[in-house]
Amino acid sequence: MSRSGSTTGATRVLIMSTTAFTLMFAVWLMFGILGVPIQKELKLSDPELAWLSAVAVLNGSLWRLPAGMLTDRIGGRKVTIAMLLLTAIPCFFLTQAQGYGALLALAFLVGFAGNLFSVGVAWNSAWTPKEHQGFALGVFGAGNVGASVTKLLLVLFPAIIAGTAGHVYFGVFKGGWRIFPAIYAVALVLMAIAVFVIVPRRDQVAGAGKPIGEMLAPLKQVRVWRFSLYYAAVFGAYVALSAWLPHYYVENFDIELRTAALLTATFIFPASLLRPVGGWFSDRFGARRVMYWTFALMMLSTGFLMMPNGHITISHADGHESQHLAYHLGLPAFVVLVFLLGCAMGIGKAAVYKHIPEYFPDNVGSVGGLVGMFGGLGGFVLPPLFAYTKEWSGFPTSTFFVLFVLTVICALWMHWTVVRMLHQQTPELARHLESPTAN
Repeated sequence: MSRSGSTTGATRVLIMSTTAFTLMFAVWLMFGILGVPIQKELKLSDPELAWLSAVAVLNGSLWRLPAGMLTDRIGGRKVTIAMLLLTAIPCFFLTQAQGYGALLALAFLVGFAGNLFSVGVAWNSAWTPKEHQGFALGVFGAGNVGASVTKLLLVLFPAIIAGTAGHVYFGVFKGGWRIFPAIYAVALVLMAIAVFVIVPRRDQVAGAGKPIGEMLAPLKQVRVWRFSLYYAAVFGAYVALSAWLPHYYVENFDIELRTAALLTATFIFPASLLRPVGGWFSDRFGARRVMYWTFALMMLSTGFLMMPNGHITISHADGHESQHLAYHLGLPAFVVLVFLLGCAMGIGKAAVYKHIPEYFPDNVGSVGGLVGMFGGLGGFVLPPLFAYTKEWSGFPTSTFFVLFVLTVICALWMHWTVVRMLHQQTPELARHLESPTAN
């Protein structure tokens, strides 16, 4: 294939993979907003609602490793088309669900959509030159904005649930919240056809014929698992908050679902659309430096969010107490801090994946699949953890305490690794507090 033909093919792969991923991400996380009317209809508890989103996230994480490896072996075009069509099937049957058990099972099956991420990472890495991979993977990863599609539909068309409730369409499915999985089922089939027609049929395959053992060998390295924990913090937490924030806003700020959806979008947009910026930063300044920026901003924002109200109490020598520096975070300040948290996550997600083609250029599918799988599993574990810590503590803001602790662990592990590496490479400087040549 000529250089110009390869460039044109890479562009088409990037555009179509990003579009398909955006749609699949919307399907994967639609319960984040649909969970509110579902909870009212079925009278679910908070933990039951959390598990509805969690099982979808779980299945969208379990298959990322094999999906990435399969892409390396047979190409992303075939795998993407197959996954789009397979996801459309349970998405359609979701329109028929009535009880909580059936809904939980179908939510798990629909969650298969989330596995397209590792496919797109391996696929775009095979088509993109190394010097542009950070930006390309950032553009593809911006498909995370699909998490806001359902929310924006509710904002733009606020009557879409109430206006269709009680109606039966085409004699097949009811209206209300069920209208969304029906629309998505059709969209998934149409997207599969579009990928088949537009993407080059002669695919780039990075790992054709490579033994599976060789593809899995890098997973023995500790740094792969460290990258996985980073991704759980920047992506898993993003997935969890995308599903949890609408409910959080409705319960804690007493606002309408439409407003909650709009405010949640102010988190999702920067956490998704800044991913290409994070890729560009990583290409220019280095992924490790960008990760330091990311964790610092995440700790700052979650530190305030987990303590939205407070004051300092001083006990004086004569026995009386006085309160000082009282503060209260209202809705506007809360939204701004969540927006900053989304900015940090959007940039950080790209920085994590910039590491992978640099350290493992021949095993992007397997390593990227494992990192993506653990990131997704973070999105599975965190929503129930949010719900249970709220019940145990009585504080809704325990959500952000959990994220603060996770971020601190990641930052400390990364810094310890960097310091140890520098000491190993320059042992003569390990005992100096400053440069020996400084004046």
